[in-house]
This record gives sequence, C-alpha cells and structure tokens, in this order.
Amino acid sequence: MTVSRTSVFTPMKAELPPNTDLKAIIADLADDHVAAPAGRDKQGLIDIAADARERGIQLDIIVVQGNPGIEANLRDLANEVGKIEHGTVVVFSDDWVGTYSDQFTRGHLEWAEDKAKYRGPDHTTEAARVFVDRLEQPETVSWTVITLVILGVLIATIGGLYLVKVRRAQGRAGERTPV
Repeated sequence: MTVSRTSVFTPMKAELPPNTDLKAIIADLADDHVAAPAGRDKQGLIDIAADARERGIQLDIIVVQGNPGIEANLRDLANEVGKIEHGTVVVFSDDWVGTYSDQFTRGHLEWAEDKAKYRGPDHTTEAARVFVDRLEQPETVSWTVITLVILGVLIATIGGLYLVKVRRAQGRAGERTPV
C-alpha cells in the first residue's frame, strides 16, 4: 500500500482569466488607472477612478471581456495587479467582480462586491459606482463584537444550566435524608 504525502492545503498557482496580458493591463493603468476594452464606457470609469482617488481610495479599475471560467480568476488578476500597483484593484467581467486591497478588509471588499455583481456588460460604469459608494461606507458589522456577544451568551447559558443542575442535586439530596 502506498501512502501519498501530498497536502490538500497546498496553495494553487494564481490563474488569470483567459487571454489576459498582465503587462498590457499594467501599461494601460499607468495613465488613468483604468484598463478596459473598447466599447466599454472608459471615460465614465476614468471619472469614477479619479473621484475615488480624490476621496482617498487608491483605485485601479480593470474590465475583462465576458466571464472567465471561474470567478476566482478575477480575484487572482486583482491580486497580481495589486502586487505591482498597490492600493485597491477591482476587476469587472460581464457579471462578476474580483478585488484586492491593502486599504480595506476582505469582508468590506466582498460586501462592496455583492452589490456590484450581475449588472451585465453594458452596466460596468454603474457597477463601479456602486462598488466605490459601498467602499466609502464605514463597516457597520464588527465580527469581533458579534463573536464576543455570542461567546458571552454561551458561557452564561452553560453557567445557568450548571446552577440548575447543582440545585436539583441538592434538592434530591435533601429529600433522601431522614428527619
């Protein structure tokens, strides 16, 4: 019998969307922080990126044609560009969004992504505006606080059940002693 020592947790190599030229994207981002194919509202995206930068979000916007095989390819592309450009990178396909940021938490990015998805290829500018608007909103959910509250309720419940058990045991012991 042969035992394999291959780990199932080995990270996979980043896989970019098909027909993606990383060098061309980086070059296209250099002048206006937008890399988009012809036919997309590039000027609208340039305006959104410039507005975001004025508000302190170092944003780069990338648009790819169609949808890649899997949505994770968009995040891989955003990560690769983010290693070079830094700041916040958002990649739009026809229906999906992938992001990278050294400024925002992954949870905040995904919250902003959720409202920007599934808008179709003719609404990339609208999706970018929604994404930036959501990034500008403060994070309203503190998962640390929620976890601590749940943990506190759990500990209180366990403590309460223990007290009930102790009192029942004392009550039964009192019933057994002859008077």
